[in-house]
Formats: sequence, C-alpha cells, structure tokens
Amino acid sequence: MSNNEPVRIALWSGPRNISTAMMRSWGNRPDTFVCDEPFYAHYLHATGRQHPGAGEVIASGETDWRKVIEHLIGDVPEGKRVFYQKQMTHHLLPNIDRAWLDDVTNCFLIRDPREVIVSYIRKNNDPTLEDIGFVQQAEIFDRLRTHTGAVPPVIDARDVLENPRRILGLLCDAVGVEFTHSMLSWAPGLRGTDGIWAKHWYGEVARSTSFQPYSPKNEPVPERLHAVYEKAREVYELLHQHRLH
Repeated sequence: MSNNEPVRIALWSGPRNISTAMMRSWGNRPDTFVCDEPFYAHYLHATGRQHPGAGEVIASGETDWRKVIEHLIGDVPEGKRVFYQKQMTHHLLPNIDRAWLDDVTNCFLIRDPREVIVSYIRKNNDPTLEDIGFVQQAEIFDRLRTHTGAVPPVIDARDVLENPRRILGLLCDAVGVEFTHSMLSWAPGLRGTDGIWAKHWYGEVARSTSFQPYSPKNEPVPERLHAVYEKAREVYELLHQHRLH
C-alpha cells in the first residue's frame, strides 16, 4: 500500500470494552482522523432505546444510515491518510446494507464476556444477548471471512492492556500502516471528535493518559444472565482463536 493511499479502518467492538481507549490511541497519531460510533444516532432512532442523552444523540447525529456509509467510505476528513472508525457491532442493525464493509479494512476487538457483563450491569441491570454485541460481531466476522477468503484481524482487550506496544504493532501491520509510539499515550480530557454522549460514558477515559494495566474482574455473572453469558462465550472463544498475540 502506497504512503498516500487512504486507509479506512473499522474496528468492531461490543460495549464495555476498551474501544474508547483504542480511539484515543489512534486519535493521537498525526496522520489519523477518528470517528466515534457513527451509527449510534440511527440505532437509537430506529430502536427507540432509552440510552442516556438519547434525544440529544439523535438530534445531533445522522439518522440516515446511507449517509453515514457515504461518510465512512468517502474522503478522509481533514486531509488525513488514515480514517479510524470506532464501531459498535450492535449498532449495525439488520436493515443496514453490508456491501460497504468491502470498502474499509475491518478488524475486531473482543473481550471476555464475563468481564463485559459484570461491567455492563452497572449501567443496565438486565442486558439481552443483542445488547452486548457478540452475536453481531460473529455475523460481521463470518460475512467478511466468506467474502474475502481471509481471516480479519482480531485483538483481545486483555492482550492490549498487558502489552499495548506489541498488540498495537501487530494490528498496525495487519491493517497496513506503520506503528508509531504516539499510540501509547495521550493527553487527558474529552475531544472534539468524541460523540456528544461522551459526558455520560467517557469519564474514566477522560482521566486517562494511556492504556491502564490489565486488572482481573472476579465478580461472577448473575444467575439470571447465565444463558446470555454462555452464548456470548461460544462466540468469544471462536473469535479468540484468531486473535493477534
């Protein structure tokens, strides 16, 4: 890939992962423009989900998924070479055409579903399987593998936190850009590229200046969510075997 050819990277994650820290990491590259959950307004508008600040997100965002896609596969904003797109798997609703995925470089960020669930229930006590994004992640992954004949890059949050330099280096190699040490730390605070929902969700990241060391979460999954956990675990283990490490 030539140094002038644009690179559009869609990193597909579920909620309660390190996806915002990853966006900080990529956003600290001088050659990169970052985009925060571009389908969120459409998702809220279409589903009626009552997330914090939902009305504000819908009012300020793009609710037409076709226009969102035009933006994602169009010119990279601000004349940058790399267009990093923080994507939530559950935001890619079934009604959204998937053909555009062929026009971006897709990769996947996974996290142990037990850790996802025990984190998620602090905000939403009764998540469904669809809320935590694993099934949608598998659907996107399988579509890409079938269409391209290749396995898309997968990284695990724990691996990133345990060795950010190594895993980010492997990811950069996989998507065709050079690693830069600017990805390992950043200034604290919110960003103009953050979604309008940042004030509700990004408090911890706003205080951070780098990836935080991995800390095991030992809380058990509540019994009422065991079926959700078991299904998510199946997907996680399938993707985990493909991870860069």
